[in-house]
Amino acid sequence: MRSWQRRSFIGLGMGAALTGGLWRSATAGTTVGATQAPVAPTVARARQVLIVLEQGGVSHVDTWDPKPETVAEHRSPYKPIDTSAPGVQFTELMRHTSRHADKLAVVRSMTHKLGGHPEGTAFVLQGAIPGGPLQMPDMGTAVAHIAGSPNPQLPPYVMIPGNGEQSYNTSNGFLSAGLKVFKTGGRDLSAPGWKVNDLGFLAGVDNRRFRDRQDLLSNLDVGLTPAADVSGVGNSQTMEKLFQQAFDMLGNPRTQAAFDLSTEPEPLRDAYGRGHRGQCYLLGRKLIESGVRTVVLDVREPETKQTPGGFNMNWDHHDLIYSTGSCGTIRDKAGGEGRYGIGTWQMMGSTDQAFGALLDDMSQRGLLHETLVCFVTEFGRTPKLNQFQGRDHWPYAYSIAFAGAGVRGGQVIGKTDRDGGYILDQAFSPIDCAATIYTMLGIDLERPVYTREHRPVFLANDGAMISKLVS
Repeated sequence: MRSWQRRSFIGLGMGAALTGGLWRSATAGTTVGATQAPVAPTVARARQVLIVLEQGGVSHVDTWDPKPETVAEHRSPYKPIDTSAPGVQFTELMRHTSRHADKLAVVRSMTHKLGGHPEGTAFVLQGAIPGGPLQMPDMGTAVAHIAGSPNPQLPPYVMIPGNGEQSYNTSNGFLSAGLKVFKTGGRDLSAPGWKVNDLGFLAGVDNRRFRDRQDLLSNLDVGLTPAADVSGVGNSQTMEKLFQQAFDMLGNPRTQAAFDLSTEPEPLRDAYGRGHRGQCYLLGRKLIESGVRTVVLDVREPETKQTPGGFNMNWDHHDLIYSTGSCGTIRDKAGGEGRYGIGTWQMMGSTDQAFGALLDDMSQRGLLHETLVCFVTEFGRTPKLNQFQGRDHWPYAYSIAFAGAGVRGGQVIGKTDRDGGYILDQAFSPIDCAATIYTMLGIDLERPVYTREHRPVFLANDGAMISKLVS
């Protein structure tokens, strides 16, 4: 009872974020009743990772893996173009990205057997096939558990904005709830005055009053017992540390500054694109620069007056993939309503500009030296158009891309057949992608992490790093 009274007292001066995301971020690096797997610095190339998760299944044959020899009735209308990497071509939907192909290693031979969005997204985030007897943590959570946070004033694992259709598939698994992803929220980050809700004090509580309450609290002789712990930490000393770190974050102006897009130069904001997607990508760069260990972008443009019918603009183009506007608003075809055609600004237009600007910006700032950037999706689209001129789910062959942290750019790894339907060479799965991320962050996959019951669990089990990325 006394511990609850203490927590109620704290709540008088803090927003909901303290009991949610900020509490979670303060436990980064704790072992949570388990033996912590050590970092292997001899293989580390990356200090941080930024994962661009374009959810819904990006059509690889319309972007990374052009197939001009496909029969005409199934061929993409978007022509191959040369890139800054000799011999490497993307489609014309990627004009901005193509200028940075010399920084990119494109893996055209990704494959797995999960054809649904929820399980596909979970597979990407966790690097483990979902649905097993043990719920696995997201890679960002596992990295926070093992490697901690470079900046204690910020969460170690952030998703921007984290309110998309599949964002509920994030998981802390068997690790502490204190390491769960912090989601920024925000329907439209391009809106004037956007900020993260509850990242600060409650109304009527300024910094002076907050510090007065903190000082008073420190003088109270109130103990916390493991039974009273709601964060999964399990001992009072760690809980006290958690409180102190949360205090530091709420009272530290650098925390708010890391999420403040208004401090970015106007020309740079224009370069990323003034829509929601562009500003989300820009915020991703800000958080990497501020010291967040793992950032995931899970973005889609919102419906506006300029985009009627665009109420779910992910990449699930079952219908009218080549529409110059809305793909429809009523479920009367194959289930692709609520989005715009892949060639519109709301889809590849904004994505291509934002990703190109991200690579350029991070390169100029020197952030690519120690940041692994990954462009991923949960699967591709069918090599054949369906009766509604859309492309359906296709996990058997698709593309992802890597840059930074020692990745050898200007190369293509793996190969698909003439239509982009099946792998001809060097097949990789999301488990291999996870093994690559872990290994490049210096995490020794031969050493397990442990559940509360001291059961050893190997991350990215049965996966292997995509060695050609750095060879």
